[in-house]
Amino acid sequence: MITQSNKRIQIAGVEVSPDHYIGGKRVGSAQVFTVVSPIDESVLGEVASAGAAEVDLAVQAAKQAFPEWAALGAKGRGVYLRKLAELIEAHVEQLAIVETTNNGSLLEASRLRVMKRGAHNIRFFAEWAEKLEGEAWESNGSHYSVHYEPSGVSALITPWNAPFMLSTWKVGPALAAGNTVVVKPPEWAPFTCSMLADFAEEAGLPAGVLNIVQGIGEEAGAALVNHPDVSRISFTGSGETGRIIGKAAAERIVPVSMELGGKSPLVVFADADFDAALRTAIGQYDNAGQVCLAGTRILVEESIAEKFLAGMKAAAQNIVLGDPRNAATDVGPLITREHLQRVQGFVDRAIAAGAELVYGGSVSAELGGLYFQPTLFTNIPEGAEIVREEVFGPVLTLQTFATEEEAIAMANSTAYGLAATIFTGDEQRAERVGAAISAGTVWVNTFFARDLAAPFGGSKQSGIGREGGNWSFDFFCDVKTIAKRIGSF
Repeated sequence: MITQSNKRIQIAGVEVSPDHYIGGKRVGSAQVFTVVSPIDESVLGEVASAGAAEVDLAVQAAKQAFPEWAALGAKGRGVYLRKLAELIEAHVEQLAIVETTNNGSLLEASRLRVMKRGAHNIRFFAEWAEKLEGEAWESNGSHYSVHYEPSGVSALITPWNAPFMLSTWKVGPALAAGNTVVVKPPEWAPFTCSMLADFAEEAGLPAGVLNIVQGIGEEAGAALVNHPDVSRISFTGSGETGRIIGKAAAERIVPVSMELGGKSPLVVFADADFDAALRTAIGQYDNAGQVCLAGTRILVEESIAEKFLAGMKAAAQNIVLGDPRNAATDVGPLITREHLQRVQGFVDRAIAAGAELVYGGSVSAELGGLYFQPTLFTNIPEGAEIVREEVFGPVLTLQTFATEEEAIAMANSTAYGLAATIFTGDEQRAERVGAAISAGTVWVNTFFARDLAAPFGGSKQSGIGREGGNWSFDFFCDVKTIAKRIGSF
């Protein structure tokens, strides 16, 4: 049964709705699911769980709101989106503590960077849409012009490791393009996405422009990607789920953009800035390794490998594993007991396969719970699972190479191609290796540098399509060509 709801629950002292947001109203469901904090595995609340009926209600609300929202034009939509960005900025503290409580990410990082990025995502794409101009040219007696037209209802499905920021990364360009949206937040961490709906309402977005449906992927997610009135699907998550979504999109010939998993290499040449490379390698434990872009496969030139391994051992001793709400903490908990068991399974199988465990390898004896020790493997058998498959936990591997060609071959030896990081003091080598590695993004002597104007996405099994700058509007819009015969009027 679908009912209107005014229910609120307290998450770290912040009032949050556990219900859907559909057509400008909070809507409950007969079915609910339980959300647990990874910090101490305490229950945070019961959240409304959508099925096909709630999803259909949300899509119909978005479909009804679409003509008016599209007709506003980029400047008219920008007024609302700038207000939305301002409200996000005004609530950074509340967003940060709710997300940390909900998914275990570091509070300091959420407060200082991640939540502010959410506002930047919305504002950036609002401004980009206002400046977006299609190409125009003359050829063979005709004048050609390219136009970006809103496509309709967009289904946006986001992951739990950075749910708010990644929701705004999709919501921003979709709304700026003139589409209306239905967001399906992750069931393990839905609360900051629910807060986004409150900000949208306060910003005055017309009812139905932004809708949030909570729920389990197999139910709410499946109903959403299979809905006949959805015109675009943008998904960030696992390859397994991506394949299911891809099949659903193919059935209806619906454009889909997917950022999937990664097993990214971090390649360190002997001529690199050693200290910078070492800091970056240790930094891959960020968010307990629950980062799709993380350079989890550390590839080090043989001549410096022993020194590098010693540096990692020493640095690992200073990593503070603990409560993510404490400013001194470097690594917090894994998201759920289920996910912890998955990570532990990878570690156990790596040991059984003959990989050498350098440090870590299990839950912290002192902290217990979901606090998994930062872990490093070396001397890994060729082709072992631990260097082929995404673990999505605080588990790194260190392998060595003798030549540039061998480094490239090792970097390209997995089915993934989301990102790569190279450290070298030779600019020409950086160009050669960067060009040879199969990845959607390659960083040289830096990590996680992101400009929203640049295309972002994965190669091989790491995804389909690119978003960012014009690429977002190429996806969220129907791109039309008009050819007019010169002198025919």
